[in-house]
Amino acid sequence: MTADTLLSLVLFCLVSSITPGPNNVMLLASGVNFGFRRTIPNMAGINAGFGAMLLAVGFGLGGLLKAIPALDLALKIAGGGYLLYLSWRIASARSLGESGESGTRPLSFAGAAAFQFVNPKAWVTAVAAMAIYTDSERYLFSVFLIAAIFSVVNLPCIAAWAGFGVAMRNWLADPVRLKWFNIAMGLTLAATLYPMLT
Repeated sequence: MTADTLLSLVLFCLVSSITPGPNNVMLLASGVNFGFRRTIPNMAGINAGFGAMLLAVGFGLGGLLKAIPALDLALKIAGGGYLLYLSWRIASARSLGESGESGTRPLSFAGAAAFQFVNPKAWVTAVAAMAIYTDSERYLFSVFLIAAIFSVVNLPCIAAWAGFGVAMRNWLADPVRLKWFNIAMGLTLAATLYPMLT
């Protein structure tokens, strides 16, 4: 991979990681509702799950989904349903979750990692990255390199979204503001389904 291609890949990772999407909307809401420390497993799960997705796409899962449209459709339906469930959970949250509270908790590492495989933006990004940046002469190396670069660039980008949520906690300590913020975040998350449906 040339230096120019590497720079292009890093910029692609940066733009796709920092722009709004299901993961970043969830992290913003989690930062507000649970604080940064309790959102770390969610961030780690996103990073690990997306890295695993990149490797899976690089090693043929993307081609398999194109070859079997029914499998692709089933994944979209499952992903859409789960995304709507997460949207409802965010929209219906009414109090800031503190570490001692039961009944309210952020998305777990495993839940966030699994979500990547039903996240429409993650699929588009993973397929595009592998289609554009893999090197046919050193294919295996380039697949691992793309996954590694995404992991390094992605983590500070998603942490910034959680941090922005934490910065809003004091202002959103008012129950009315928090209610409407969570409703707005739930609707925004649900709206990220639009590209998948069109």
